[in-house]
Amino acid sequence: MSDLREAGSEGQGVSSSSKLDLDLTEEEATRYDRQMRLWGIAAQQKLRNATILVVRLKGVATEAIKNMVLAGIGKLIIVDGENVSEEDLGAGFFFRDEDVGLKRLDAAKSRIESLNPLVTVETISEDSISVEELLESLVKTVDLVCVTDWDRDGLARMNETCRRYERPFYAGGTFGLVGYIFCDLVNHNYLASDRSAVKDQPKNVKTSAVYTPLLSAISHKWTNLTKRQTKEINPALFFAILSLWQFQSLHGVLPDDFSHSDELETISNSLISSADVNKQVLTKEPRGLIESLSTTAGHEFSPVCAIVGGMLGQDILKALSGREPPIANFFVFDGNTGGGTVCRLNMP
Repeated sequence: MSDLREAGSEGQGVSSSSKLDLDLTEEEATRYDRQMRLWGIAAQQKLRNATILVVRLKGVATEAIKNMVLAGIGKLIIVDGENVSEEDLGAGFFFRDEDVGLKRLDAAKSRIESLNPLVTVETISEDSISVEELLESLVKTVDLVCVTDWDRDGLARMNETCRRYERPFYAGGTFGLVGYIFCDLVNHNYLASDRSAVKDQPKNVKTSAVYTPLLSAISHKWTNLTKRQTKEINPALFFAILSLWQFQSLHGVLPDDFSHSDELETISNSLISSADVNKQVLTKEPRGLIESLSTTAGHEFSPVCAIVGGMLGQDILKALSGREPPIANFFVFDGNTGGGTVCRLNMP
């Protein structure tokens, strides 16, 4: 990570696929007045010129989309091929009882548009999120990609596609009371406050960060972390998420019965051992956590989706605007305690 100190300079967020339009209309200036006072007109211009691709419309994506649309991004493209289920009604506030059985995007599009008429919303409702050619063609045209509640192997492939076209990539999701956010911003520049500056002469620090792809991040070795550092990160939660991904990769579905606890525990303990986690902190996955996830991983809980989705949306806005450091690079949330931690995995 390198620092260049500049007074009052603007940061460089993700690159736009089109030339930056520096003029805001009177309607935009009025609608976004309060937030521009917070993060500045240049950041708002970057948002309004950004096109974001969101893949899958479940609870986490719902909250993230709300935040991004209200903030004033330029265009939102959503890809989802599934129908609204009764369970979607719990965490998806774009859906109503009468929408059950309809395509998710057919039911949600007008409600998303009503949040902010200045944002262009495009939906692709075909059952096509498994067609990688379609997604690759979309990645080329957008500024940032966000995939929610997808399996590890699918996330890894999308991440590779994004890297091929140098597009920032976000992933987020929940497993019952547990949630996560991962981001790979490739090479990202942003502004941060210079804490060493004199109080009456504030400065910004132009900082760059080099990110790593998902498969590299989750193969991180924890060897060099002290007992205190390891404890602060909450490794049990991180490896529980990895074990769910591995179970899903092996069986094609998430665990949904108490009888899956033993296999999930074996997977998680193997991952902990391979990662060389400090044995004074964690030698095996807590049985209570494993038993809880074995029965709840496939379900959505509205409060957890709201927190994880809200953080996901806000972090995407940070990345787009180039102001303040985004997540680096894996965030885990524990709905049992209401706490979350960020794991810095295989980043320079």
